[in-house]
Amino acid sequence: MSTSPHTQKRRALREKVMQALYAHELSKDPVPHILATIFEDIPADSPDRQFTDRLFTLTVEHQAALDAIIRNRAANWDFDRIALIDRLLLRMGICELQYFDDIPPKVTINEAIEISKRYSTEKSWQFINGILDHILQEMKKDGSLHKTGRGLLDVAESAKKKGHTP
Repeated sequence: MSTSPHTQKRRALREKVMQALYAHELSKDPVPHILATIFEDIPADSPDRQFTDRLFTLTVEHQAALDAIIRNRAANWDFDRIALIDRLLLRMGICELQYFDDIPPKVTINEAIEISKRYSTEKSWQFINGILDHILQEMKKDGSLHKTGRGLLDVAESAKKKGHTP
């Protein structure tokens, strides 16, 4: 199955965000420096730059809360022993689920899985899939998943909200 040019472009942008988060994690350089350095090849006023800046900044700003969610879902894992790339992808994925109302949850999870297959360990994608899927189910259950726009909710969920049984 081939991916569309838009999907390929968004994946490349997510990979850049992961690289920026990795650089920030290791260097502790200020956010503006990381943004200017890692994203210098993305035009400043473009939608792509808005996406990368927003995903990076929100992930950094909410890191403590995102890590608490990961710790809660990966209770049987020593948080510090989770591969750094996996932690970064989980933070990004949870951030997208929580703060990017226009990105379908399935896209968020699939992108995290595909990037992990390229950059992390052989079984990381399974770990990331399990954690993000569990978080998604919890968000659906507690009503904290807020997605807007056509095609962003499952048909059964849409019918339920309208009072219909699928």
